[in-house]
Amino acid sequence: MPRNNRGVPQVLWEPSSEWQAKTHVARFMRWAAARHNRTFEDHEDLWKWSVDELETFWADVWDYFEIRASAPYEQVLESRTMPGARWFPGARLNYAEHVFRDRDPDQLAIVHASEDQPLREVTFGELESGTARLATALRELGVKRGDRVAAFMTNTPEAVMALMAVLSLGAVWTSCSPDLGARSVIDRIGQVEPKLLIAVDGYRYRGTPFDRLDVVGQLQAAVPSLQHTVLLPQLTDAPNLGGLSSTVLWDDALDRPAEPIEFEQVPFDHPIWVVYSSGTTGRPKAIVHGHGGMLLEHMKNSHLQVDLHPGDRAFWFTTTGWVVWNIMVSYLFTGAAILTYDGSPAHHGPDTLWRLAAEAKLTYMGTSPTYIAGSMAAGLEPGRDHDLSAARALGSSGAPLPPAGFRWLYEHVNADAWVSSTTGGTDVCAALAGGCPIRPVYAGEIQARGLGISLETWDPQGRPIVGEVGELVVTKPTPSMPLGFWNDDDGSRYREAYFDEFPGIWRQGDWSEVTESGAVIVHGRSDSMINRHGVRIGTGEIYNVVLDFPEIADALVVDVPSGETSSWMPLFVVPAGDAEIDDGLRARIVERLRHDCSPRHVPNDIIAVDAIPRTLTGKVLEVPVKRILAGEPAEKVVSRSSTANPESLEFFVELAHTRNRKTST
Repeated sequence: MPRNNRGVPQVLWEPSSEWQAKTHVARFMRWAAARHNRTFEDHEDLWKWSVDELETFWADVWDYFEIRASAPYEQVLESRTMPGARWFPGARLNYAEHVFRDRDPDQLAIVHASEDQPLREVTFGELESGTARLATALRELGVKRGDRVAAFMTNTPEAVMALMAVLSLGAVWTSCSPDLGARSVIDRIGQVEPKLLIAVDGYRYRGTPFDRLDVVGQLQAAVPSLQHTVLLPQLTDAPNLGGLSSTVLWDDALDRPAEPIEFEQVPFDHPIWVVYSSGTTGRPKAIVHGHGGMLLEHMKNSHLQVDLHPGDRAFWFTTTGWVVWNIMVSYLFTGAAILTYDGSPAHHGPDTLWRLAAEAKLTYMGTSPTYIAGSMAAGLEPGRDHDLSAARALGSSGAPLPPAGFRWLYEHVNADAWVSSTTGGTDVCAALAGGCPIRPVYAGEIQARGLGISLETWDPQGRPIVGEVGELVVTKPTPSMPLGFWNDDDGSRYREAYFDEFPGIWRQGDWSEVTESGAVIVHGRSDSMINRHGVRIGTGEIYNVVLDFPEIADALVVDVPSGETSSWMPLFVVPAGDAEIDDGLRARIVERLRHDCSPRHVPNDIIAVDAIPRTLTGKVLEVPVKRILAGEPAEKVVSRSSTANPESLEFFVELAHTRNRKTST
């Protein structure tokens, strides 16, 4: 973090008293203070109260946002034991109902953009009408409470309608971006046995059409639970359905009068959706979130932490397969409109999203550190070249935003904007720490821990530390924690994922620091995952493809930060027998990865090595290798005594030295 000569943190932005007074969190603070006959000195004081008086805080969230429930809750929290905390037992409610309640049908809900089409506006009335008609069609196709519905859709208003229709029925949503390969999609949705698939016939990216009807057919053949498919044409008005079974076109499904939506009332802990982790081995873990937990968390986040209001226009660059999409859709709770974008962030040049922000008059723009770094590297001047005066807030998520990224946003985009970074993700479908509109902004810092989130940083002995780097943990339950994993009846995989390191304590897997002021600095993941342009892939999925080549005996892939403006994704492979890793084989590997995984996860280099470093128990040493290649001394990131083949590390140490020498010259 930048500091002046006196060692005092430099403020990049500070909210005015007028700004603060209008924020949702300031209003909530005044409301809670009056309700409990107490005072709050500042946001940090409010946060401490929210985690000390956990049950009181979440009951206040319920009342402040006037949660509608057909049956009341019996108590807020049965026990603070983790895992297994049960929130608001007895309550019956519906997430989607809160999107449409008390809405003016003429109020703007969605602005849609794609690579080559003009902006399209959808009102709340149009969104509700489409949702109602699709919900009726799904019900007639046999979808009922508890059934799983899989989506293979691009980021469009129709995807939002599909989500709302599924949730209104009490069914369970699960989604994959259509740029994933068939194997990756099957590995995900096949686990939850969906009854129905909602899919597109294809998509366009950088001006190129990608027909996905063959993948839809593969999904139908490989997932036997699928009984019906609703197909949304995007490449042609009349797709050839000859290779598909039990498929109805979107327009035919919606060709009916719109009737009032019947919102199925479900228990607070009823599953709402299944999202997928990007684990390092095996199939992605299917994480189940709860209906009521998501409702409360998203109500709190969209109002108190993101501070959206009616009239705002908010956007995150994301795909439908990333939980940032779910979170963006929840912004509709505030009466703000959201922007859905289908396409490449660089189709018309590296400033595509900045141009889009100006065109759509976005007031809140969220993107990734990768896009910001790319804008920096391209020498863009978005604030000079586009009218971004409406963008009062800029957000970053998906990875830590480096200090240079913060400074660049203020110097080259909007000097008056509130810039916030967040951390959380798929595990909780929420921000564990994120923006706070009533606190100053410092480069490299996440402003505040989420209200009601008992976030701390612990050392290896399980002791809380401040001002030092350690494991990010959550010491008390939150409603946004998963119900568990799909097909994990005894909860063993769930406990192993989050609670084994510190029994009874949630370990997020981030190397982080909590500052004296209560801000959070994230230094990266303590496990492995590759996130490029909003598409997240576990290394295990890449290995599944690469190790299918008979010429490859072993492999390791990492995504290494390169300065503050880019990353380098090398794939290291061990040849099998006398096989040669030549350009022809490299080209075939690239093509398979592009097709089976994602075009965005093609490695920058494919490098032959003699051996892949592994632990004594056989696990690939991805994180240590990544840190070595990033320039850290090997002795600080890995214990050779715990490495099955410590000699294999020498190649990566030498490669790091070679790269550093080239960079320095």
